[in-house]
Amino acid sequence: MTADTPHRPYNVLFLCTGNSARSIMAEAILSRVGAGKFNAYSAGSMPKGAVHPEALKLLQRLNYKTDAFRSKSWDEFTQPGAPQLDFVFTVCDNAAGEVCPVWPGQPMTAHWGVPDPPAVEGSAIEVAQAFADAYGRLNNRIAIFVNLPFNALDRLSLQRRLDDIGKTQDASREQ
Repeated sequence: MTADTPHRPYNVLFLCTGNSARSIMAEAILSRVGAGKFNAYSAGSMPKGAVHPEALKLLQRLNYKTDAFRSKSWDEFTQPGAPQLDFVFTVCDNAAGEVCPVWPGQPMTAHWGVPDPPAVEGSAIEVAQAFADAYGRLNNRIAIFVNLPFNALDRLSLQRRLDDIGKTQDASREQ
């Protein structure tokens, strides 16, 4: 991640327990805003097996192509031939507390917890708002992430910035 690192797209994995909403949305966002600089992936410790319909609806409304998204296990990323990960971000509190696999190459990690939109009960409008809120939080964090000066930061400084991203995302929403 320093200036002597060969230039190639960084591989980023977003983790959540079910891999049905938040991690999928994060994968979509990074694939769009980080195209060429990042390869985005998502997975779950206990994948639901399907992407949440409300997540797909939101992404489609925002002009994302959704046919390739699927709920999958993080085990796929520990197998031979899996992409070597540079960054692994947990986007749900449950996944952050779980014992993660040992990732080859020792990627940098951070926790960027976002409230779980599928857990929201209420009207269709309230549920849609929960998904939109999660998307907005992830979009803000990922925008900060893709604009970090990777080549100008040593590993410790970069880790501090990654941790800070996860802590500051709600500040604008609380004011």
